[in-house]
Order: sequence, then structure tokens, then C-alpha cells
Amino acid sequence: MELIDGNGIARQVIEELTEEVASLDGPTPCVTFVRVGEDPASVSYVNKKQKTAAEIGVESRLELFPESISQEELIVEIDRLNADPSNHGILVQSPLPRHIDETAIFNQVAVAKDVDGFNATNVGRMCQEEEDAFVACTPAGILELIKRSGVETEGKRAVVLGRSLIVGKPAGLLLLRKGMPGNATVTICHSRTPDIASIASEADILVAAIGKPEFVTAEMIKPGAAVIDVGINRVEDSSKKRGYRLVGDVAFDEVAPLVSKITPVPGGVGPMTVAMLMRNTVKAYRLAENL
Repeated sequence: MELIDGNGIARQVIEELTEEVASLDGPTPCVTFVRVGEDPASVSYVNKKQKTAAEIGVESRLELFPESISQEELIVEIDRLNADPSNHGILVQSPLPRHIDETAIFNQVAVAKDVDGFNATNVGRMCQEEEDAFVACTPAGILELIKRSGVETEGKRAVVLGRSLIVGKPAGLLLLRKGMPGNATVTICHSRTPDIASIASEADILVAAIGKPEFVTAEMIKPGAAVIDVGINRVEDSSKKRGYRLVGDVAFDEVAPLVSKITPVPGGVGPMTVAMLMRNTVKAYRLAENL
């Protein structure tokens, strides 16, 4: 069994981007984070993204709005950022307050600045396999892990557990696309899929993004499969000082002996999401500056 080191691969990507940004001749690439309210997880995520941007040499800005902001007011603010040529990428940190339609806000972000890859036009461009499309950061990170860890995809059976717009659907489409990594035969399973275990057990590549702690167990694994665990869940653990431990959607200890490659949690897919966001930002800069 080989552990796919997401931290190490993310570090490679960040080092490559740092060199690329240092070689640019022109204005500094800039990404703006939009945060609504003070959700602790959102605060932490944005801080981490800003720290990584600074490391690479990308300018980051934070637009902070109160949780009471209306959807109409937030749209006005997004349009202001869309019109600012000094800003190359926009990321709206989710979750947004319940009174705001996240899909509407994601679609309000200009296609050319949609570094999160959630605008419907970018999703469509991804389906059409256009090179200029911005791909959502987590599925892009999954494919980068697969590519750099030498997982063969062509002609292989891939099963994706989960159908979210953020992970499951785009991951399935990316594995299906022509080229490498891609050319897989893809099945997407979800909460209404009967007998998920039997389908998962046929997978040469299993992507677990179903949001249930340790859902994938040994009987769901084809021996020698490559397993990408996207989940990150808190489970109570009185032996830990903080009272919980982080686990993925895969029961790691019982699955790991059966597989050829597997991502850990934490330290697998998570670091790649931020790295891919930075890659999208540099890409947006290059497109804006016609480089």
C-alpha cells in the first residue's frame, strides 16, 4: 500500500507556482476573498488561503460583510469586484447565510474571475473540456493527486460516492474526459443508489465524497484499488485533548491493507484544494493579461 501524500504534492504545486509568479513581468496576480459573517470554519479557511497566497507572491484581499447583508446588496458588491481590473480572481467563501441563495451568488461572479469554478458557465465549459474553464478546486485537486501519484485511469472503472456540485459531479466528469488523467468508465453513486457496496467493490478507482464518517469499509473495496478519500468529519473521542478526532469517509485502518494507493485524512485531498485555488488565480491573471 502506498500513501498518497497530499501535503507533499500540494507543496510541489505551490513551489511551481511560486517560481511562475516570480517570473511574471507586470502587475501582481490578485485574488479577493468574500466572507459573510464570522463562521469560525470560514474564518480559518480564508486565513489559510491568504497565507498560501502570500507565500506564492499572490496579493490577496478580504471583503468582509455582516451576516445581515441582503442578497441584493451582496450582488452589488460582487459586481463591484467584477468591474475592478486590479482584481483577477474572486472567491465567495461558503457557507453563506440561509437567506442568501448560494447558487445565485456563485453565478454572479464573472466567469473570467471565477477561481472557485462554481459559475454555471465554467461548469459547462468543463463539460465541453475547454482549456480556459476554471475547474472547482477540490475535484481539480483530486485529479492532480491521481496524476502525480501515478494512478492509471484509462480504461479503468471509477466509482464516485457523492453527487455534489462542489466535488462529486465534477470529479466524475473529469475522470470521464478525453486525455490523461481521464478516459475512465465512471459511475456516480448517491443516497438513493441501491447496494452501493457492490458497485464500489468493482472500482479500480474509488472517490469517496459522501460526507459520512468511515462509510467505506473493507467489503466495499476491490483489492488493489486506488482510494481517494475526500471526506473530513469530526467524531467524538474522549482520548483526545480537543474531544474529537478527524476521520474521512473511508475506514482507513481496515481499508488500507487492501488497496494499492490511498489518501490519508487529514493530509490528503485537503491541501490540494488550496493549491488548486492558487493555480486558478494565476491562470485567471494570465488570461486577463493575455499572457
